[in-house]
Amino acid sequence: MENEITPEKLKKYFKLTETALAEVKKKIIEGKEAEAKEIIDMVTNYVSDAHHFKDKGDLVNAFAALNYAHGWLDSGVRLKVFDVDDDRLFTVC
Repeated sequence: MENEITPEKLKKYFKLTETALAEVKKKIIEGKEAEAKEIIDMVTNYVSDAHHFKDKGDLVNAFAALNYAHGWLDSGVRLKVFDVDDDRLFTVC
């Protein structure tokens, strides 16, 4: 069912977000280090929260936390904090 958060779907989105996080850490635009640190810290915290919720069996909140995390990453890309162009991982212009 498409509107169900399954362990498989959650695993897919953990991989997507964690891969995207690793990518931005290597692609910080010079002069944007402070902004990048703030975004990376927020994403790291949301991913940690997602793991916590998953471990408790709360897949809905785990999925929500991953979406917030990825939203922070996409914001950093759109605001030109990170120099990435992978449209599988990010919303890029």
